[in-house]
Amino acid sequence: WICLENFSASLSPPASAPPSVQMSESEKKASGKVSFKIILASDPKLPFKIIKVPEKAPFLAVVKFAASQFKVKFETSAIITNDGFGVSTKQDAGSVFLKHGQELRLIPRDRVGACMQR
Repeated sequence: WICLENFSASLSPPASAPPSVQMSESEKKASGKVSFKIILASDPKLPFKIIKVPEKAPFLAVVKFAASQFKVKFETSAIITNDGFGVSTKQDAGSVFLKHGQELRLIPRDRVGACMQR
């Protein structure tokens, strides 16, 4: 259910909902979380990790965790969409999920746009 008045999503059905619509215990525990499929773009095999985080988690923490899972430096990494647009880390995970979707790419910046001097 979506409350448009304050733009917040409520995952629990109203109390008058029939039993078939009521949430199970596992659904109640999972509410308020988003999952991302993070693909390591610098590897030709395109390995990926599925990461579930709370909606309110800072996206910078998601980037740090994903970088640590792929053993790359988060300081020199960026997250991009499949279309190649950069994703700002100054927002929460729920906002990123709503704006860009579930599938994102982790790209080490030292492999992009490097200038070679002769």
